[in-house]
Amino acid sequence: MTLRSGRQFLSIPGPTTVPDEVLQAMHRPAVDIYGGDGGGELFGITTRCLSDLKEIFRTTGDTYIYVANGHGAWEGTLCNVLSAGDTVLVLESGRFAVGWGEQAHSMGIEIKSVPGDWQHAVDPTKVEEALRADTENKIKAVLVVQIDTASGCVNDIPAIRAAMDAAGHDALLMVDTIASLACMPFEMDAWGVDVAVGGSQKGLMTPPGLGFAAASPKAKERHQHAGLRTSYWDWTYRDQDEHYRKYCGTPPVHLLFALRKAMDMLLEEGLDNVHHRHALLAGATHAAINVWREGGTFDFNILDPKQRSQSVTTLRLADGFAPEPIRAYCQNTLGVTLGLGIGDLSGKAFRVAHMGHVNAPMMLGTLGALEITLDVLGMIDGTSKGGIKAATEFLATSLKA
Repeated sequence: MTLRSGRQFLSIPGPTTVPDEVLQAMHRPAVDIYGGDGGGELFGITTRCLSDLKEIFRTTGDTYIYVANGHGAWEGTLCNVLSAGDTVLVLESGRFAVGWGEQAHSMGIEIKSVPGDWQHAVDPTKVEEALRADTENKIKAVLVVQIDTASGCVNDIPAIRAAMDAAGHDALLMVDTIASLACMPFEMDAWGVDVAVGGSQKGLMTPPGLGFAAASPKAKERHQHAGLRTSYWDWTYRDQDEHYRKYCGTPPVHLLFALRKAMDMLLEEGLDNVHHRHALLAGATHAAINVWREGGTFDFNILDPKQRSQSVTTLRLADGFAPEPIRAYCQNTLGVTLGLGIGDLSGKAFRVAHMGHVNAPMMLGTLGALEITLDVLGMIDGTSKGGIKAATEFLATSLKA
């Protein structure tokens, strides 16, 4: 017996569901990228996208679009502000700041870390301690993610900035917003962020293939002395007027059509409304899980509710339970694809995404499929059923308020 016929639900933390309108924006012929009406259209799209990225990042700094995934954007930012032999401080709260640091190390950059345990956010006091101990000012940048998609943790970026200021340290604050941009507030200028990294395939509702960077004036000044600059990633090259320089060659034509439409949709909804929608859907998800977890078969990976992200929730299974039967039943019988655990949580966890192009019926459908699965597999009982009721009550109460 299968109930999967119909539209499949993709509930993984990226790539996320691409709206029909964005897919349709891509469904058109290629245009002349060098001149004429096509070239003019693309130049206008690039100009508008770079400008709207400033609004989404909340910055007056310069923005850049790379034909790359998030890992490419990591490299693009590192090489633009650092030199071989520099040291960066990596703030661990899951897999991805560590991965950013590993990439930096492969480029000849030294690594120091503030270790984490994957179940808690970064502790700002430990950041301050690490920077105060750097009496020779060797640390040139601090690397952190706002949301780690592996652990499901959200870090307090303003508190980390405050810790850096309290230490009196002049390192750059570099923040990965790949899983948070257009999912929750990010205030690059107000929070004192120097470099921000983003990607197209999560909150921005666009197919994978575009990486984004935003740079503060302080970062641009450091850029002038960076020894790792290469022609493809180089901000100075991309700051020139010719359109092809913005991409160091052929522009990603159809991805630009998609990005432009996705940005139009987000800005029409209003970024504050986008963020609030994500907060409500995350709250509904957490309300359901708070009921199911009473069965004892799994629990939130992130222990402090205030540190749980509003774009993805990671659920850690108790000993003796595996995530694959849950994911397989959801997908093969009910048509819902959940995220797998990765890194240290491989084989120990699964993930429920609530990011990007998602609304209440889509989220409640995902949660409903999960509750059915847990019931069929005997992972909830009479005392731990009713997650869907808790989710709908949360949304109703929130909407009344």
